[in-house]
Amino acid sequence: MLTLDTHLQLVLDLVGVFTFALSGGLVAVKKRLDLFGVLVLAGAAALGGGVLRDLLIGHVPPVGISDWRLVTSAVVAGLVTFVYHPGVERISRFVRVLDAAGLAVFAIGGSLKALGAGMDPLTSVLVGGITAVGGGMLRDLLAGQVPEVLRREMYALPALFGSALIVTAHHFNLVTPLVIWACVAFVFVVRMVAVVLDVHAPRPLRTELPQ
Repeated sequence: MLTLDTHLQLVLDLVGVFTFALSGGLVAVKKRLDLFGVLVLAGAAALGGGVLRDLLIGHVPPVGISDWRLVTSAVVAGLVTFVYHPGVERISRFVRVLDAAGLAVFAIGGSLKALGAGMDPLTSVLVGGITAVGGGMLRDLLAGQVPEVLRREMYALPALFGSALIVTAHHFNLVTPLVIWACVAFVFVVRMVAVVLDVHAPRPLRTELPQ
């Protein structure tokens, strides 16, 4: 019988996969890719972070390519985007909300899985961050553009902050479903505040380069 922790991990993974697949499919549609291209970018965005996570913690084969539920979720989201993309584009702001939700659940889920595999606290925080942003980076690289994590409002920092929170809670034996979802909500809120207020990480001052 599945344990509560297994249920939570699956829910976190499924929510993250579906939301990121929508964003990946939308990028592919905007790039005028065909059906296969839409499915590839949807799958890369949805499953790439989880595959990187599992490879880093030595969980092979990664669930992103071995769990039919995750693969199916990514394919369905890609097909939804391909078929209904005019509607998806009209709700692009809502897709950004979904993207923030995916970032949050992947960050916390990635750290929890790393902790469950016996990783140390620092590694678990970094794995959570990589899980959250890895799929989006792969999506953007395949689409031939600079990854959003490097040029948009604060993206990776909320994921790392949330990962640090759940790892700290684990250190003090405070991890409960309520705490997990509170950390997810924290990442989501920080990300959305950054989007609404257009908050960026510090950038270098604009200067003239020497000839």
